[in-house]
Amino acid sequence: MRHADFTGPGDLRTMQDMCSRLWSPASRFHPGQLAWNRYYAPVDALRPRAGEAISFWRDRVGQVVGFGWAEGQDWLELQVDPAHPEVAEEVLDWFEEWSDAATQSVLLMEGDTAEDACHAAGFAPDETAPFFRHHLMDLSSLPPAPEVEGYRFRHVDPDEGRTRAACHAAAWSDFGTSEVTGESYEVLMSAWPYRAGLDWVAIDALGRMVASALVWLDPATGVGLVEPVGCVPEHRGRGLAGAVTLAALHALVLAGGRTALVTPRGDDGYPGPMRLYRSLGFQPGARTVTWTRSLGGLGS
Repeated sequence: MRHADFTGPGDLRTMQDMCSRLWSPASRFHPGQLAWNRYYAPVDALRPRAGEAISFWRDRVGQVVGFGWAEGQDWLELQVDPAHPEVAEEVLDWFEEWSDAATQSVLLMEGDTAEDACHAAGFAPDETAPFFRHHLMDLSSLPPAPEVEGYRFRHVDPDEGRTRAACHAAAWSDFGTSEVTGESYEVLMSAWPYRAGLDWVAIDALGRMVASALVWLDPATGVGLVEPVGCVPEHRGRGLAGAVTLAALHALVLAGGRTALVTPRGDDGYPGPMRLYRSLGFQPGARTVTWTRSLGGLGS
C-alpha cells in the first residue's frame, strides 16, 4: 500500500469517492459528512487544521482504500475498504506515531473491518461512551412537509452564505460559540457535493432565517445525508426543525435522492434529535462504538 498525507481539496475528493464506492447502511462515512467536517469552520485549503492530521492509503492501481482523520491527539476517525483489512493496522500505526496522548480513542461502526486491528493494538470497546446511530428513510414513503403558521420554507441562494452561517450559529448558540463563520460557510458552499437547492431554511414573518436543514446528495448512490439541522432557541417548540427537514427531503427527491440518512446520538445522554428523526419516519440502524486504549502515560 502507498501512504500519503493530506495536501488539499483533491485529496478530500478521493476520500469522498472511496466513501461513495463503499457506501452501505453500515458505513461510517457519507461524502457529505467529510465535506462538512472539513469546511464547517475556517481552514487552510492545503493542510489540516492545527492539532489535526489526515492521511490516506492507495492500492497498487491508485485507488484509495483507507484513510485516517486524527481530529486531535486522542481521537481518530477512520474508514477502511473491507477488501483490504490490513490497511487498518497501517492507519493505527500512523496514528500512534503521530499522537503523543496517553489515552487514545478510535470511533468505528459496530462490526467494522478495523475491529480486529484495534483489538490487536490494545484498544477495547468503551461501553459507557456516547454513540451515534444511523437512521435511514426510504424516500418513496416520505411524509408531506407541514405548514407552520407564521413561517415559510425555501432553499438558500448561492449569495446567502453569511446569513445562512448566522442562522446556524444562532441555532447552536446554547452549545457554546459556533466555529461556523460566514467565510467558512461560503467555502463550504463551493465544496462538492453541496447544493444550494438542498440547503433549506425556515423564514419568519420578519424575513429572518430561524431554522435550517442541510442535505448532501451523493448522486452515485442516491443517498442524501442530513447534516446539520438546527433551530434558533426562541423559535423552538413550533415544529420548525422537523418541517424544514421534510421540506429539504422533498427537494432531495426532486434531485434524484432515493434514501435519506441521518446520524444522531443514539444513547440516553442527548435523545432529542433521535426522537425527532424517528417521528419523521427515519428507522434506526447501525451504530458507532468508541474503542479506547491507555498507553500508561508514556505516550507513543
